Amino acid sequence: MFQQSFHEMTIATRGRGLYEFTREVEKWIGQNKFNDGLLTIHLQHTSASLLIQENADPDVRRDLEAFFQRLVPDGDALFRHTAEGDDDMPAHIRTALTAVNLSLPVRAGRPALGTWQGIYLWEHRTHGHARRVTLHFIGE
Repeated sequence: MFQQSFHEMTIATRGRGLYEFTREVEKWIGQNKFNDGLLTIHLQHTSASLLIQENADPDVRRDLEAFFQRLVPDGDALFRHTAEGDDDMPAHIRTALTAVNLSLPVRAGRPALGTWQGIYLWEHRTHGHARRVTLHFIGE
């Protein structure tokens, strides 16, 4: 029988960077005994994003951050929206270039991720925040 369930979690960040929360998602799926279906993950913010990325080599995360720093530097004179600081508009652009939603198949009670894949919140602001993430599962 198909079912659906919602869950909200908060992920605390310490500033710009990638924060893996794969285990928390796996735990919620296991606690609810979900088997096969689709998991949607939604981030309720416009200055952070979600992505699936390699979770084995931390250099990947550092290189992503370095690339985005070059692509969208803080304090660029082009930006008018600086209400919350030099990192404000760059954070919004970083989010626009990535995503705030992910869809993941769930198979046999686990997210169908590849061997080296993890689920990440990517904080684009330089200061820490409490980020709200909503999970929605539909399936059996």
